[in-house]
Amino acid sequence: MRIVQIIDSLEAGGAERMAVNYANALSNKIAFSGLIATRKEGVLKNQIRSEVSYLFLQKKKSVDLSAVFRLRKYIKKNKIDILHAHSSSFFIGVLLKLTFVKIDIIWHDHYGISQDLKSRKNLGLKFGSLFFKGIISVNTALKDWAKSYLWCSNIIYFPNFIEDISKANQNVIIKGLEGKRIVCVANLRPQKNHLLIIESANVITKQYPEWTFHLFGKDFEDDYSQKLKIKIRDLKLEKNIFFYGTIENIGSVLKQCDIAILPSLSEGLPLAVLEYGLYKLPVVATNVGEMSKVIISEKEGLIVESNNINQFVEAITRLMEDKNLRIEMGQHLNKIIELNYSQKSIIENYALWLDTLINFALSKVAPR
Repeated sequence: MRIVQIIDSLEAGGAERMAVNYANALSNKIAFSGLIATRKEGVLKNQIRSEVSYLFLQKKKSVDLSAVFRLRKYIKKNKIDILHAHSSSFFIGVLLKLTFVKIDIIWHDHYGISQDLKSRKNLGLKFGSLFFKGIISVNTALKDWAKSYLWCSNIIYFPNFIEDISKANQNVIIKGLEGKRIVCVANLRPQKNHLLIIESANVITKQYPEWTFHLFGKDFEDDYSQKLKIKIRDLKLEKNIFFYGTIENIGSVLKQCDIAILPSLSEGLPLAVLEYGLYKLPVVATNVGEMSKVIISEKEGLIVESNNINQFVEAITRLMEDKNLRIEMGQHLNKIIELNYSQKSIIENYALWLDTLINFALSKVAPR
């Protein structure tokens, strides 16, 4: 097979990471693995393996016919069989299909606000689904939504997977005391609920002033970001909460931390929790999306109700006070990640699924 991943940007988001992960994982397993960024490059470009064919499309507007034809030229030149479109990049994939019908499109749904799917309406996506060979959903709620709303019958659930992210060259030195660091990896968006971290830190640091919170993720420098920074200043938490923005080598950071948290109001299957588990960190997370399918019991982590500050503070404090529990919990989560969210098992199932789709389609048109 000859497969290309396509994504709008290479900034450090969940969908973007998965596009890179799929391209890298396939690079030594199939005849051709490529990756296309349509609109914007970013920090993840440095994580693309040399074996992966890369193209920056330089798309300038929503309907950019010159970008479509650049894409078409690349697809024809490299004899691509399947265009694996992530999130909103399905749109240019459909435009390509209209000019080059031989290409098969797989759409990958990474929608992160899976708590309120009833209100998710997208007529462009619904029309576009007529041209999809298959759909991958990152959680079961999205799979059910796709079955009920979209016009494509070949829908499958594949959880996100991770690869070792400690290989990047950037070595990050973070603040705070060794052995007393709490980390959160999440872009500064309202659904990630950083306000809960700030309010919890205000409670925790009164009793444990030596503990610090380290927040990694893209700062969009918008009203939400400003609100967070004002809150930290008003509560005089500047020496306990630190923002670092987007970094390339999150593995370097996680190795220096002791507790990992994710306070989201909504999620799909967060890559951050998988990354926490890869580095054997104990986790406190809110009960949203597929979280309870990763953290099945208190052996693997502590799950609290969304936006419940009392539960969140209590869970973090419990881990702060018991180093042995932190070590045991991190080890258990690591085993879960290695068993259920490894690159090897998911890529094997992905390849089998694609093979089934293509062979089924060929059998329908084969002469009797």
